[in-house]
Amino acid sequence: MEQQIDYANTAKGAYSVMMEMEKYLKTSHLDPKLLQLVKIRASEINGCGYCLNMHTKEARNAGESEQRLYCVSAWRECTFYTDAEQAALELCESITLIPAKGVPDALYERVRKYFDENDYVDLLFAINQINCWNRLSIATGTKAMKA
Repeated sequence: MEQQIDYANTAKGAYSVMMEMEKYLKTSHLDPKLLQLVKIRASEINGCGYCLNMHTKEARNAGESEQRLYCVSAWRECTFYTDAEQAALELCESITLIPAKGVPDALYERVRKYFDENDYVDLLFAINQINCWNRLSIATGTKAMKA
């Protein structure tokens, strides 16, 4: 991995807290493939190559199909994402681009059809977590490396 600043070792306490959140999210009731789709979509919007590289690999390891990985950015035009996945991806986009229009009440209601209160909040934490990782990686020049 190439980067300008090694933020993990420079701010070990903060990095440890971020990793604890990752551990927590893995224990949530959210589908691991859904978590990866959300991480991929936010990383696409933010232009984080490092996170895109990481999370597409993790999604494949979780059993995600190549077809669905290739089409995440065009999920609205595809019929192979579930209604719950579409709602989560739309929420991800709204939160990632929150200054543009916030999170409309209608979107909240749509997402809540598929996610109970706990899962909704876990989804919010997952979306905010990947946005934080994206910003850390981009701001420190962290680059994806060829395997």
